[in-house]
Amino acid sequence: MKLQPGTPREAGLDPSRLDRVYEMLETWAREEKIQGGSLAVTRNGVLVEPRGFGVRKRSEGTDSMPGDAIFLVASVTKPLTATAVMLLVERGLVCLDDSVAAILPEFAGEGRDEIRVRHLLTHTSGLPDMLPENLDLRRRHAPLDEFIKGICRCKLLFEPGTRISYQSMGTAMLGEIVARVTGRPLRSFLEEEIFFSLGMESTALGIREELRERVALVEIPAEQRGTDWHWNTGYWQNLGVPWGGMFSTVEDLVVLLQMFLNGGEYGGSQLLGLQTAQAMVTDQTSRMPRLQEESRREQAWGLGWKMGWCDLSTEDSFGHGGATGTLVGADPRTGLACAIFTTRPGAPLRYVANMVNGAVV
Repeated sequence: MKLQPGTPREAGLDPSRLDRVYEMLETWAREEKIQGGSLAVTRNGVLVEPRGFGVRKRSEGTDSMPGDAIFLVASVTKPLTATAVMLLVERGLVCLDDSVAAILPEFAGEGRDEIRVRHLLTHTSGLPDMLPENLDLRRRHAPLDEFIKGICRCKLLFEPGTRISYQSMGTAMLGEIVARVTGRPLRSFLEEEIFFSLGMESTALGIREELRERVALVEIPAEQRGTDWHWNTGYWQNLGVPWGGMFSTVEDLVVLLQMFLNGGEYGGSQLLGLQTAQAMVTDQTSRMPRLQEESRREQAWGLGWKMGWCDLSTEDSFGHGGATGTLVGADPRTGLACAIFTTRPGAPLRYVANMVNGAVV
C-alpha cells in the first residue's frame, strides 16, 4: 500500500474535528506559542494534504511555513537508526543478543561487555543520555568519532537490562555498529537502503546542500544562544548524529510510519520483513526478566520505538518525539499515522496528538 492523497472524510477522519486541530495550531502561531510548524495526517493509506502554520525562519529571511518545510527532527532520528540495525539483523549480520563489545572491541571493559544490541534498541543499556563532556565536544566542533570514543570509555549508570533510562549514546553506538558491519557511514546506509527505497526524497542524516534552503530554523534555547555549535549552525547541521541529526518533512515521516503499519511494505517494495516490522513496534521491555518493576510499569519500548504516543492512542500504538519540537506516531488498530513538526523546543505536542486521535471516526 502506498499513500494516496484524499480528503479527511476519505481517510475516515471527521473534517470538523480535524479543522479544530488546524485552528489550534494557527492560534498557537498567532499567540507565539510556536513560531511555526507543519502537520501531516494519514489514515488507512489516505494522506490528507500536509499543512503549514506560522512562519519559517531561514538564513535568507522569513516566510510563511509551507507544508513541505524541512525540519531538524532531533530524536525522531532514533527509530531510523534502529531500522538500519534491524536490516542487518534480517540479513544475518547481527543478532539482538550479540555483545556490542564483540562488534566494537574498544567498547569492552567496566561492565560494558554485558551490553547487548537489544539493550541499545530498548534504552536498557545503562549508558547515559549524553556524555559528561558533551558540551565540550560541541564547543570544539568535534567529529562524530570523538563522541564514539567517549562512549567507549563511559561509565554505566546501572547494570544492563535492569532499568529503562533514555540513552542517546546507546543510539550513537547503534550507528557505529551499522558503519562497522557494513563498511558504510550510517548516513549513506540510510540514504541508500531506506530513504531511497521509500521515496523519502526530502530526508537526510545531516543536511544535504540542495535541501538547505527549505530548512526551518529551530528556535534556539537559552543555553545554546551565542554559541557556534547550536542546532542551526553548519557544524551541527552537517554532523549527522545517529541520535538526533536527521532532517525531514512531515510527509516523508508519515511514509515511514505507513511502512510499519503495512508490516514492512511500502509501494510494492518490502523494506522490512513482516516479523521484523512487527517486532520493532511490539513491547519488548515488559518481557525482560531482570527489568525492575518500576521501569516495567512506567514505560514500554519496542526496538527503537516507544510504545504509546498520546493519551487517546491504543496500547498497540508507537511513536517518538524530538527535543526540537517534533512528534510522530501511528496506531495499527485505527490505521492512523501523524507527524507534527514545529521549531519550538518543548512545544506541547501531545495536545495536538490527542486531537488528531479524536478525529478518528
